[in-house]
Amino acid sequence: MGFGSSTAQIFEPVKWNYEVRDLGNSEYELVFKATIDDHWHLYSQFIDDGGPIPTSFGFDSIPEIELIGPVEERGELETDFDPNFEMQLKWFSHEVEFVQRVKLSMDNVRFNGYYEFMTCDDQRCLPPEYVEIEVTLGKDGTTMAEKELVAIDPGGTDDGEVKNLFINDKIDLANPVNDCGEKREDKTLWGIFLLGIIGGVIALVTPCVFPMIPLTVSYFTKGSGDKKKGIYRSVLYGTFIMVIYFLLSLPFHLLPDIDPEVLNRISTNTWLNLAFFAIFIIFAISFFGYFEIGLPSKWANKADTASDVGGVIGIFFMALTLAIVSFSCTGPILGTLLAGTLSSEGAGMINILGMDLQMVAVKLSVGMTGFGLALGLPFALFAAFPGWLQSLPQSGGWLNTVKVVLGFLEVALAIKFFSNADLVEQWGLLRRETFFALWFIIAIGLGLYFFKRIKFPHDSPGREISRSSFVLGAFTIAFAIYLLPGIWAGSWWNHNFLSGFPPPKYYSYFAHEHEIKVFTDYEEGFAYAREVNKPVMIDFTGWACVNCRKMEDNVWTEDSIKKILNEKYVVISLYVDEKTILPEDEQQVIEVPTSDGGTKLKKLRTVGDRWSTLETLTFASNTQPYYILLNTDETLLANPIGYSYAQDLKRYSDYLYCGLDAFEKLQDQQDSGGSIIY
Repeated sequence: MGFGSSTAQIFEPVKWNYEVRDLGNSEYELVFKATIDDHWHLYSQFIDDGGPIPTSFGFDSIPEIELIGPVEERGELETDFDPNFEMQLKWFSHEVEFVQRVKLSMDNVRFNGYYEFMTCDDQRCLPPEYVEIEVTLGKDGTTMAEKELVAIDPGGTDDGEVKNLFINDKIDLANPVNDCGEKREDKTLWGIFLLGIIGGVIALVTPCVFPMIPLTVSYFTKGSGDKKKGIYRSVLYGTFIMVIYFLLSLPFHLLPDIDPEVLNRISTNTWLNLAFFAIFIIFAISFFGYFEIGLPSKWANKADTASDVGGVIGIFFMALTLAIVSFSCTGPILGTLLAGTLSSEGAGMINILGMDLQMVAVKLSVGMTGFGLALGLPFALFAAFPGWLQSLPQSGGWLNTVKVVLGFLEVALAIKFFSNADLVEQWGLLRRETFFALWFIIAIGLGLYFFKRIKFPHDSPGREISRSSFVLGAFTIAFAIYLLPGIWAGSWWNHNFLSGFPPPKYYSYFAHEHEIKVFTDYEEGFAYAREVNKPVMIDFTGWACVNCRKMEDNVWTEDSIKKILNEKYVVISLYVDEKTILPEDEQQVIEVPTSDGGTKLKKLRTVGDRWSTLETLTFASNTQPYYILLNTDETLLANPIGYSYAQDLKRYSDYLYCGLDAFEKLQDQQDSGGSIIY
């Protein structure tokens, strides 16, 4: 029996083992031990309403057994902010034992029980799981195991094979009509490497890096007589710069206690956002010229002194000097790079040269290596041909202009970090209109600086407006005009260019609700789609899925998206955590895949069980939100997409139009009476 084209998205981060401990005097401990994969957590039994499904246990109520106290939690209980639910929650990492103590009133007893749990990492949650168990206690032996399930064919088949109604053979994930959407095979490390290179290129034009050019001239001119040796030393210099930045990522590989996911919390954790707000403001004030910041001079002096030793060691310390001296400018860029690197889905392992490595740590290494390569390559060229350096402009007024411009950008980024904290805590201090007003003021200030109407401490006296300053000033003022309608929430003005920066439209002084007609039953939705002849968007979602709410509040509220969903699609939202119990005759036992490539039997008790099983078996995924575009005959129109892809407004809009194009292709083919090949 097959389960779709791929199980790459199937997660099973919690493994359970059972044990019965005989305490004597007819008393026993029923032990449920959970082993939890790195970066995932299992929730406590005792959490506040409005969050995830808590772990819970239940046992048959029979006279022969007495439950002594509640189920006890034995493990390291953590309390932290959960970005999935935007609240403080209690959970366990790595492992925990849940222990129920019981006492028998007769020699041998057999009874049933169950447990239910939900697990999440910092980016996603899996649907809750419900497991039934059978327990035998007494002098004749003790056992506790999962209840044996038997798959029953609810509809019957001619050949006697049990039919799985949740495997839709009409849907071929490998062959959508249009090859758009999220392509799993394209999720390589090359994109991360390119992001690092872009960060390194940006770092090259910062005022802290450029003054290192004369130092490079001075050092490498000393040995420029031997051309071959000069090339060798320059290549070594560039390589050492790249290696130093690579080494910064090694602690995430070597020290298991360092959690690389903490960098991904930059976008959700209140205190980290406030810390970055303060840091960026401090950097901005420094760039404006009111004071200088950097690493302790003792560190820089020691590295600079060591660079005079000569040979390979001297070249290494020259590279280290570059990294340290430029830190005050490259630090914010590296922070942005690391945050961007880990904002995409990154859980899991990758095998490199026979070693299993955490994907998040590998991403850090790849991104930092790209950064070091982009920064080191020009300096290697300068070292190889030191004569080039004599013609470059020395530090002066233009470099101070670069610093001041960076200062304005730092303030804008600081406001974004404060906005993140404000959204998480719902303080209401920086609503959408206020955000646009502050960015408008920054843009006006930068424009006035380009037009020489504002002066900072290190600006040259008697500055004239150059042609480049005039062009940049005009561009900045135009950008300010672009921002202006956002101050009064002008819905007639499209700010899609800034998607992801300002707070969502619902976080406003003005009410902004979205109204999209949604079906919550698969068959009912498809019946309507066939009646009106429209394509279907399946929305696998959850009541406790915060990223689902973000999509509905931030993306679906956009007029263009709302219009296309209401007028061009039939939307079917299937809640994988819907707790409504199915009628007894609809509760089925289904074979489902596991993350290790095997299978297990699962009993479908709730409506949510039904939809989560459909997502797993037909669409090879078990995370939410997850979007699939289908024709009325259930032909796949485009590759399914998840939250990391869909949260980009333009990309999501293009995806929906791509699905419409595929739908029209099939309609045209049907009208012509032929068949389409894709």
